[in-house]
Parts: sequence; structure tokens; C-alpha cells
Amino acid sequence: PHHRSQPLAVHPTPTKMSKLLLALALTPAAAFVGPAAASKATSLASEPESRYDFKEGFCLDLPGALEPMGQWDPAGFTADASPNDIRRFREAETQHGRVAMLAVLGFLVAESYHPLFEDVTGPAIDHLTQVRKEYPAFFEIGALAIGGLEVNRALVGWAFPDTREKAGVLNEDYYPGDVGFDPLGLKPTDPEELKIMQTKELQHGRLAMLAAAGMIVQELQTGSTLF
Repeated sequence: PHHRSQPLAVHPTPTKMSKLLLALALTPAAAFVGPAAASKATSLASEPESRYDFKEGFCLDLPGALEPMGQWDPAGFTADASPNDIRRFREAETQHGRVAMLAVLGFLVAESYHPLFEDVTGPAIDHLTQVRKEYPAFFEIGALAIGGLEVNRALVGWAFPDTREKAGVLNEDYYPGDVGFDPLGLKPTDPEELKIMQTKELQHGRLAMLAAAGMIVQELQTGSTLF
């Protein structure tokens, strides 16, 4: 007798694109979770052991504490934070510092001479609006490039959030801010020299964040260029 074959059930496997979309949906939201809430969420999942020597001291003994400020945390963000939370805070501080250093450089250079668009003038806070209006293709390409960099950082540094407890959890073998980008080979191989370089980057980034904030406020108030 002829038996009608039953259709086979197809169970789609997660593709790289679906993982990417889920990571983009969950990871940024976890960044806005407060320290206490994030600590409670991450404590539900076991803290993975890291191949890095994250110690039990102030901020896991990460670089960045210098005299005279020393172990400076007046708001107590790290008081009850888990090791994963502290690494996330350092990740955010490092990335924002890098963006701020580029922003300060852009303010100083583009207001005196714009290397790409001669007809983009005036206060730097208005340059992006002018570029988007006059050269929309360049703006969209730039946005895609920035998005690609952020996606790469998420794939390199962040654990895939297949459960709610894993949302906002960094990979165990990821050092905050180290996405492997070092085209000039400047990263020292000696651990002490690397710590000194990381501290310098953090200090310059902190100063740049304050400087960029001051420049933006000044131009918003005056409506003119810095100089």
C-alpha cells in the first residue's frame, strides 16, 4: 500500500543575521540598567572565569587610578557592582573617551579648515546638519560605517544574549575596550607598559569628554565658532 509521506518538521537554526539582530536589540538596552539592577540580573548567571588577571581590589585593579584622586568613585557606582558590571563601566568609559578625543580634534580642525567639505563652515555643532543636507550619501555611508564598528564590538566583546540573564554580559576572554584594532602595532607586550599606556588613554579620554562638553555648551550659548 502506498503511504503518504509526512512533511518533515524543519527547525531553523539561528543564523548569524538573527543572532546579530537579537544582540543589537538586547545589548544596548542592558546598558541603561542601573548598577543595582544590573548586579541582580548578572548574579542570576554564574560569573565566568576570565583569562585576565582581574583582581578583587578597587575596580578589579584595572588601570586608571592616579594620584591625587586615587580610587575616586564619589557616587559609589562600583560599591555593589559585580565584576561584569565594573568591566562594562570601563568599556563605556573607554569608548566614550575615544569618541570624545576624536570630537575635540574635529572641533579644532574643522572650524579652521574642513579637510573634506570646503563649503561646510560655522560652528562645528552645525557641521553634521550641513553635511547631511548637502551630501546625504556621505552621511548615510558614515552612519553605516559607524554601525559596522559597533556591531563588530558587540560580536567581539559581548556574550550572545540567548537568555535574559546573559543580556549585558561581556565575554570571559574580552578585555574592556580591546577589540583587536592595532594597525600600527603600538600595543606593548610588557604588562606594566601596557597598563601605563591604558592609563594614559583613559586620562586623555576623561579630559576630552570634559573638553567636548565645554565646547558644545559654548557654541550652543554663543552661536559662533570657538575661536
